[in-house]
Amino acid sequence: MKPPVYLDHSATTPVRADVLEAMLPYLRAEAFGNPSSAHRFGRTARAGLEQAKRELAGAVGCEPNQVIFTSGGTEADNLGIVGAALAARDRGDPMVAAVSAIEHKAILAAAHAVVHFGGREIILPVDADGQLVLDALEQALAERPAVVSVMWVNNEVGVVQPVAEIAVRCRAAGACFHCDAVQAFGKVPVSVKDLPCTLLTISGHKIGAPKGIGALIVRDRKAVEAIIHGGGQQYGIRPGTENVAGAVALGRAAQLAAEEQPAEAARLERLRDELAAGLRAVVSDLMITAEGGRRAPHILNVIVPGADSEALLMHLDLAGVAVSSGSACSTGAIEPSHVLTAMGVPRDLALGALRFSLGHGSTAADVERAIEVFGSVVGKVRALAGVLGRA
Repeated sequence: MKPPVYLDHSATTPVRADVLEAMLPYLRAEAFGNPSSAHRFGRTARAGLEQAKRELAGAVGCEPNQVIFTSGGTEADNLGIVGAALAARDRGDPMVAAVSAIEHKAILAAAHAVVHFGGREIILPVDADGQLVLDALEQALAERPAVVSVMWVNNEVGVVQPVAEIAVRCRAAGACFHCDAVQAFGKVPVSVKDLPCTLLTISGHKIGAPKGIGALIVRDRKAVEAIIHGGGQQYGIRPGTENVAGAVALGRAAQLAAEEQPAEAARLERLRDELAAGLRAVVSDLMITAEGGRRAPHILNVIVPGADSEALLMHLDLAGVAVSSGSACSTGAIEPSHVLTAMGVPRDLALGALRFSLGHGSTAADVERAIEVFGSVVGKVRALAGVLGRA
């Protein structure tokens, strides 16, 4: 029996060997201390934490004192959105969060949370290729939002946004710009030296670090207020005893991802295009989402007309290929992806969407295996749908 193939790297990635080696001492007796302690055990942990800051800062082009470690991308996104809204309230400015309609749920939910604090949310539309409608952004900027958040690379369809232009427009309007770079980092060139954003989110487990560690790059500490409260660590922006082992892992993973990005992006793009061509060869009516737009190299979102994505996912898994579906179950009903809905994809097509996502460990053999089983899986799912439809 052939080993299973993992093509869901946008969901999570295995911890890289170099990263695991770097973090292990901070889980063991030699460097387990609390970085806030003044004795030698604390100083050893503090040294590891500061080194991690330097590594992450070097990888994203910021200063070490602009790195705020969090529990992951979701917390960093919430700190960026809610924290910026609270800071605006304290200044006497409008508590308005403007976010694109295809943001990760962490951003959309955080923007909605601003409403519960007495503020307002603005949902910015995208076009059929998933690109932000810039005229809508201009209209939103006229309302003096506390924060504008647009993700660099969409996690479902891989669309790359013109974040440099968006950041320039936000700066000109005096608005804080937050960018979720979780799916971008390591796949496209990411440097805040070239992007005039105030806040940037990074997540560890998307680049070979463990789950439970991320970072918010904060280039202006006055831009955000803390959303949790404690002992004052990390300038009071994100207090609490730091996850030293996780931070060390993130620093090392970020360093590797930045160094490898140019070559890795080219390799993944070749694999993605081979996968797209192969899937289309076995399913002639296959649709590739946002095919005409600029996409990141590691994500391929496809739509199989006349098939249900959950059924496709299950049968692919049984065939030894792990991917992600484009729908979510809510209160017992299957609903299409909010991303595809925002892009104007009809409901019946959106319910047949799948995401293939490649990563550091992906190989040509993985792509070949996915293509090999895809045609029969689609045929089986369509046949079952036809039977059930007649029942």
